[in-house]
Amino acid sequence: MSANERFTVRDRVVVITGAGRGIGRAIALALAGAGAELLLNSRTPAELASVAAEIEAHGGRARPLPFDVTDSGAARSAIAALPRLDILVNNAGVNRPQPFLDVDEAILDQMIALNIKAAFTVAQAAARHMVEAGSGVIINMSSQMGHVGSERARTVYVMTKHAIEGLTKAMALELAPRGIRVVSIAPTFVMTPLTKPFLDDPETRKWIVDRIPLGRTGTVEEVANAVLFLASPAASLVTGSSLLVDGGWTAW
Repeated sequence: MSANERFTVRDRVVVITGAGRGIGRAIALALAGAGAELLLNSRTPAELASVAAEIEAHGGRARPLPFDVTDSGAARSAIAALPRLDILVNNAGVNRPQPFLDVDEAILDQMIALNIKAAFTVAQAAARHMVEAGSGVIINMSSQMGHVGSERARTVYVMTKHAIEGLTKAMALELAPRGIRVVSIAPTFVMTPLTKPFLDDPETRKWIVDRIPLGRTGTVEEVANAVLFLASPAASLVTGSSLLVDGGWTAW
């Protein structure tokens, strides 16, 4: 198999949640460039239409698949109705930083619902689909904060991403006999609409960059490249593990 054949997802059907902007959008563009047929999910049809149009303008294949991942029934129905599903990029998530002693219960519930319960529900629906085919790849979006703690008002986010790491390992063990690989991606801070408010703060940005040995934050393209690797045949023996794209943050 040539290098081009190993690092391709040509003609694979891929669902990406949270695909309307930021990391999800970058992943969509990268996988489309590698030949995948994309189903783009978020709660915002206009954003999905924009990403799909950009992909199609460059000769790729993409269409919106709008539903709210926190609506378990809608998520299960939408995925079950697909005629084929080869790869899931379980990317949707949120962070609402608050000091531990001040965490609002509504924020706690929202983050658990999206970052944990919805991720579980979507992965379960995708796995049921893949079992029928005897193969598939599920890529869960984690974070470097799924491997470490943080003193900066991130207890809930850290908790949810540790849950994703545990989910990834347990799913991988249970689904390996069915021919399904399950992995996670764990990026450092990357400039997106979600992170911009605190990356624009000079004090916070210095705190972040000082903890990254490579001396800079990441880009959405660097995360997307890692997803492409894990989705491709080049990663055919990789399951149950987390690919850290963190500039060395967790190596301290």
